[in-house]
This record gives sequence, C-alpha cells and structure tokens, in this order.
Amino acid sequence: MGLGTDFARLLLFALVGWTALGAIGVTISFRRGEHRQGRRNLAWVAAVWAIYISVLLTVSLRARPRVLLPGQEHCFDSLCFSVVRTEAVAGYVAPRGEQLVRVYLSIRNRSGKRSPGDSHLKIYLVDSRGRRWEQAGGLEGVHLSAPVAPEETITTAPVFKVADDADGLMLVLSHGRRLPYFLIFGDPDSVLHTPLHFSLPHQQALRGNGLLLDLTGLISRSI
Repeated sequence: MGLGTDFARLLLFALVGWTALGAIGVTISFRRGEHRQGRRNLAWVAAVWAIYISVLLTVSLRARPRVLLPGQEHCFDSLCFSVVRTEAVAGYVAPRGEQLVRVYLSIRNRSGKRSPGDSHLKIYLVDSRGRRWEQAGGLEGVHLSAPVAPEETITTAPVFKVADDADGLMLVLSHGRRLPYFLIFGDPDSVLHTPLHFSLPHQQALRGNGLLLDLTGLISRSI
C-alpha cells in the first residue's frame, strides 16, 4: 500500500469521524426540537457522503488495470507480497486433466513491529479467459495469517488445481469487498476497482511436464 492509499485511508477515517460528530449534532438538534437545524445538518452529512462516493466511483472506473511482475512488491499495511517463482507439481495425476501449480510467495514485514499476519487476505489464480481457481486446501506451506517478525521475510507456497488448458495465469491477493477497503480511494478492493494482479513467470512449459520456472526465465529440467 503506497503513500497515496495510506492518505486515502486517513481521509476515509477522518470522514467517518466527522460523520459521527455530525450524527451527534443531528440527534441533539432533534431532541431540542430544532428540526430545521437537524434536517440541515443531516443534509450536509448526506451531501458530503454523496460527493465522496461519486469521487470514489470515478477513481475506480478510471483506474487502469495494474499487473505486478515477479519480484515486484505490493504492501497491505506493514506486509509486502511478491511472487518469487512458480512450478508445476510433478507426479500429480488428475482424473479430469487438471494440473497442480505451486506459487512461491514472499511476505516481508516492513515495520519494526511483529505482524500478526492477515487472516482476511484471500488468494486465488485467474487465467486469460477469466476463470478462477481457489487455493487447494492442505497443500500450502506458511499461511498468509502466519505472524512475521519485524523486518523479516518469509515464504509461503500455496498450491492451486487448475485446468490443463489454462494459460496467462495471474495471482490475485484480495480482501474482498469489505470495509474499510471497499471505501478507500485507489484501493484494489474498493468498489468497482480492478483487482491487483501478480503476473507469474512464463508458464508455457507448466503443462504436464513439471518444469521449474524462476525469475530469470525458463529453466528446462526434465522430470
């Protein structure tokens, strides 16, 4: 999460605080019988939120799809994530021709405090046709919710079962449409915003041959 998104989060929290104060003022006005003043205050709160939502939708609709290359980081609060490498799981035989793809993901704690991890962060793969594959349960290494020591980097290796004809695979990290991310300007999880994608190393050789791929390109290795 960059400086711009950090500022957008502070702006949202400031707006929520101002709204709470406004709601108190509206309540006091109505209890005192000052209905005209109460309606005026309520109209101000509604108008400000209408402007905020309008700007939020404009920012989301005008945002260009963002794709990070292997090794490039994206930070959610104090935790920064990047794709290290990808490999097919050799020896896996699927009844419908699926393949298992393991993605090595680096998790770096950029803060000086121990991070408890992010239990709300979801991870999945999409391909060039928009198909989505969730993480295969029980096959990952370190969970995304695992605690990370200050300035430490750990690696997790989630596994996904994908169709054999899947190409253009990209990884998505998302909190889903939940607060506060849903209402933060420029956040990948904000309303109508395009999700953030991590491109995976070249996958042409992933299909059925268990070749290991790293950041330097394709390294041929027969299984």
